[in-house]
Amino acid sequence: MTDDPKTLVSTEWLAAHLSDPDLRILDASWYLPDMNRDARAEYDAGHIPGARFFDIDEISDTQSALPHMAPPSEKFMSRMRAMGVGDGHQVVVYDGAGIFSAARVWWLFRLMGKTDIAVLDGGLKKWKAEGRPLEDMAPILRDRHMTAQRQANLVKDVTQVAAAVKLRDWQIVDARGPARFRGEEPEPRAGLRAGHIPGALNVHYATLLNSDGTIKKGDALRAAFTDQGVDLERRIITSCGSGVTAAILSLGLEILGHRDHALYDGSWAEWGQFDQLKVETG
Repeated sequence: MTDDPKTLVSTEWLAAHLSDPDLRILDASWYLPDMNRDARAEYDAGHIPGARFFDIDEISDTQSALPHMAPPSEKFMSRMRAMGVGDGHQVVVYDGAGIFSAARVWWLFRLMGKTDIAVLDGGLKKWKAEGRPLEDMAPILRDRHMTAQRQANLVKDVTQVAAAVKLRDWQIVDARGPARFRGEEPEPRAGLRAGHIPGALNVHYATLLNSDGTIKKGDALRAAFTDQGVDLERRIITSCGSGVTAAILSLGLEILGHRDHALYDGSWAEWGQFDQLKVETG
């Protein structure tokens, strides 16, 4: 694999750069309630040396009723400054599942105009399997100036997605599991209808990953999309349950050189609750 500090780096790359003064590592582990895992407790027990904990639920728009929506730029900047992450840093983000929630933070940095960020391929799982070092001490944080410039083209709201459904000028690609997409199993969040956005295609995020939690490469990655009917020449809106795994699709598209994609931040947590928005099943 070729390491790309703007999308994806290997555990070998990170190990070689661990002591770089301008490297910042983020543990962005986050789990669904049914996974029965405590991301913060796991971080405290052991993390990649120097890693800071990035709390996806806290570094979000807490004024919104929807889960972990992208925060205002000012909040993002102040949280990053306090964590000692700022301009001129190369950021590597990982999670404890392999590649699950780390891609969401990669997308969030890009939304804020920061492109020097990569996801750790295979995450903490692979790092541990290779017997690489861990520590349980929190890093010493020094304030670092951070500027952010929101890239509005990378995110879509419910009105824009509804317009895309009507005009069919974007493909909507849903990262949820096939049974949830078809409306055959209930949503993990209470009060949501079952099914998917009309006309959406289903590319389950897990089909982009290998068994060791690394992301597929080349033709195998391309096939994960095209086998489900996605036209990689057209614009794409990624979606999922609450905007976390949709970012895995966004990362995959970016790796494939597809630049014209945006993420539906509200995702099914938003679309599934409004009766006036049409839903398809099957």
